[in-house]
Amino acid sequence: MTDFHVPFLSYSERYPLKYEALYHAIKDSIADGKLEYGAKLPSSRELGKLYALSRGIVSQVYDMLASEGYVESEVGRGTYVAYRRDRMPAADEGGGRECDLSAWGRRIAAEPPHPSPEPKAPIEFAIGYGDKSLFPTTAWNRALYAQVRRMGDVSDGDVFAAEGHEPLREAVGRHLRRVRGIRADASSVAIVNGSMQAIGLLTQLLVEPGAPVVVENPCYSGFLSAIAAAGGRPVAAETDEHGIVPSDWDAKLLFVTPSRQFPTGAVLGLERRQRLLAWAAERGAIVVEDDYDSEFRHRGRPIEPLKALDRDDRVVYVGTFTRTMMHHFRIGYAVLPARLREPFLRAKRLFEPHPASILEQRALAAFMNGGEYERHLRRLGRVYSRKFELLRGLLASELAGAFAPVPSDAGLHVFARWRGSAESYGAFRRDCFDAGVAWSDGSRYYAERPVASACFGFAHLSEADIAEGVRRMREAWERRG
Repeated sequence: MTDFHVPFLSYSERYPLKYEALYHAIKDSIADGKLEYGAKLPSSRELGKLYALSRGIVSQVYDMLASEGYVESEVGRGTYVAYRRDRMPAADEGGGRECDLSAWGRRIAAEPPHPSPEPKAPIEFAIGYGDKSLFPTTAWNRALYAQVRRMGDVSDGDVFAAEGHEPLREAVGRHLRRVRGIRADASSVAIVNGSMQAIGLLTQLLVEPGAPVVVENPCYSGFLSAIAAAGGRPVAAETDEHGIVPSDWDAKLLFVTPSRQFPTGAVLGLERRQRLLAWAAERGAIVVEDDYDSEFRHRGRPIEPLKALDRDDRVVYVGTFTRTMMHHFRIGYAVLPARLREPFLRAKRLFEPHPASILEQRALAAFMNGGEYERHLRRLGRVYSRKFELLRGLLASELAGAFAPVPSDAGLHVFARWRGSAESYGAFRRDCFDAGVAWSDGSRYYAERPVASACFGFAHLSEADIAEGVRRMREAWERRG
């Protein structure tokens, strides 16, 4: 492919690392339309030869682009551009002229599509799923049907309460006071349509175009999408085996997962938590604490959340019921500082003047107030802890030469760094997929300098499937010699 060209040399002046220069050169060429949808890219060998790069670097870049939806690769066919530029239909297609989008609209339109779902295999160590067989269907249906019968009595207060059903906000506050030590009452809690809605609204409220926003590296990709839509500039903070490394960032907003760093699972120590709070107080910054699956602690005692330690009222605590109820259960909450309550609710009313899922909100309030939710959590905790210990033990005994798991005491997946090269990691993933095993790729969560890594979700799998999946991975590892 001698006619292939991207501005790699000029990007090398801006990005000191070769893989970063190649990644941005190809990504921008696709976003600008210079590489059109469906265009075939050179093989890793061809592109490496063209720009004097190793095949490993090129493969790593292709994996990064694939994880963000810019390209797709098919065994035996090659790598193709998968990103289609958003546009209005042309005049001869009946759509007239293209519309003039706002700066916000252009940023949204320029965002790549969500990453393609992970490849499907008989045994899926995918993250974000729970064990459906453990859900208390009878108790939940009883709570739900009771609210259905009472829907004719729903007050206007509920219909127009964008902040959410008040008894549910009260129940959330009681739950957080008891299990997390957070001083929360109904007035400080806002019910949202999933935690991502809270993240998006907070970013719109707090981020000016061009403003720096601190995120962990790696981090939840939803943080990066929200920052990009607001026109902000993500600042990738260093993380280690203890979580985010505090620094004197020149920023006014920080997204952090201290109870269980996403995706590594590292737990932030008390001293670092206090340093983050001191930074926020000194800078006049807001800290968004995403406590996405800390309900499931398998060992030890949890450290208090940032919100419980916050004495300057600068932490927004975000949580969700998706991990504890059902995967499609889109109810979350945000515990807001006093200075953000009214702006947040005004923004939420703009997009959602009436609360979503009011029936489910009312049923969940009754479910929590009746003690069913706590019983459900205790049962989940017992089963998930057994699965967690099983998976960690098998990874240590069967795949110690392939993966280095990050120590963690909580959560519903195990994060492990690959001990070899990015190229060998990709080859091993393909071998395992051929053997009927797949997992969530950890490298897709890095804002900078991606590391070959895996996220092994286990909650939805039976103990037999966990053992069988690791056995197949071990055999694939042994075949590689």
